[in-house]
Amino acid sequence: MMADFVTWFVLIYFIVLNGMYLTLNVLSALNLKRNNERRDFDELPREFSALEPAISMLVPAYNEETTIAATVRSVLQLNYSEYEVIVINDGSRDGTLDVLREEFALIPFPDVYRIQLPTEHVRGIYRSITYHNLRVIDKDNGGKADALNAGINASRFPLFCGVDADSILQRNSLQQVVQPFMRNPLMVATGGTVRAANGCEVKDGFLVSVDLPRNPWALMQVVEYLRAFLFGRLGWSRLNAMLIISGAFGLFRKETVIEVGGYRRNTIGEDMELVVRIHHELRNKRRPYRIEFVPDPVCWTEVPEDRKTLRNQRVRWQRGLSESLSAHWGLMFNRNGGWPGWVAFPFMVLFEWLGPFLELGGYIWMTWAFFFGLVSWEAFAVFMFVALGLGILLSFSGLLLEEISFRIYPKLRQLGMLALVVIVENFGYRQLNTWWRLVGLFEWIRQKESQWGTMKRKGNWQSPP
Repeated sequence: MMADFVTWFVLIYFIVLNGMYLTLNVLSALNLKRNNERRDFDELPREFSALEPAISMLVPAYNEETTIAATVRSVLQLNYSEYEVIVINDGSRDGTLDVLREEFALIPFPDVYRIQLPTEHVRGIYRSITYHNLRVIDKDNGGKADALNAGINASRFPLFCGVDADSILQRNSLQQVVQPFMRNPLMVATGGTVRAANGCEVKDGFLVSVDLPRNPWALMQVVEYLRAFLFGRLGWSRLNAMLIISGAFGLFRKETVIEVGGYRRNTIGEDMELVVRIHHELRNKRRPYRIEFVPDPVCWTEVPEDRKTLRNQRVRWQRGLSESLSAHWGLMFNRNGGWPGWVAFPFMVLFEWLGPFLELGGYIWMTWAFFFGLVSWEAFAVFMFVALGLGILLSFSGLLLEEISFRIYPKLRQLGMLALVVIVENFGYRQLNTWWRLVGLFEWIRQKESQWGTMKRKGNWQSPP
């Protein structure tokens, strides 16, 4: 009797999980249709106007000497009417500040610095003599959240955009990600698509060519990113229930972020925690607002190419998810919670937070029970179809949405390779990822100290200027 109960529980869990993903997929397809119609209008020739809100670009950097120059050059070459670039050197121990000084001709500058959010000590502020809109803040190490708060303090404009120091933006990315703010005065945050830069070629801050990485770890992540953004966040966005905006590329209304207290410094997942807190506080105040995902603007970022670095990244992500959810239990089933509190938050708890434990437990139980005769081969076959077959189908649908809407990888060779990865990743890689997430969950339970994580940067996708 107990074996039957566990078997049915596992089957129902995986069916509901994939059913929810399928629903998000349908919502994403509807959103992409509307987005394509808007894109046709937005691509009509037009001049810049004073109606476009000015934006502060914040680039926190810790030990990023390999990629920081290319990232800053990329941001400085964006097509936008008025914006400033603020790089925050968060006590780097390598040559990050030296690279910035040499590449952009920095000089000390006695700038105004309003302390609206508490941060670690600011050592100095520099201004570029070659780029009038570039400033660099040098401060004691306090973590990424602390660095972003320092950038907010120094910013002059009503909107700010956080960009990771290992990322490259397309030239029209800022124009696209700001569109929801121009359409809707209730908009408080938007996020864009993030893709793997490994295998691509970047020269002097420009994305010259797009290709797939040869490294198998990076190749698996290309499919992951397609799936996560195109039918994950895009689906939640339609319901105004998106709980995550990637720290690699997100645009926020500054007054709202300051109102809720800025980035929380004692957490690893500062990007998700801020978005969940905005939902929580504005819902409690019954204030109308919008948070939207914009699939067009693309941010290219370097992803890990070795098992150890990838493992550490996924462990941190799961710990950040745990911290973000546990800090805002009051949003779940809140009478004012709406779609975020009644659907998105419970989904995250059941399928993303507890998911690693339930998924691995399901694989182990069904395999063990099948070999010892506790479940029939028909039940085992149904489980494998739901767990693996539907997973492959969902990944294929994400690839199809990408090909129909954006064609980032238009070559037949690229599509064939991605189709192969969609199948292969389900046999080992996704289960390994689930194990790493489970490790992150246990580390959060043990309350290990949070740190500003490091990642091995190769920068081999960049060509010298």
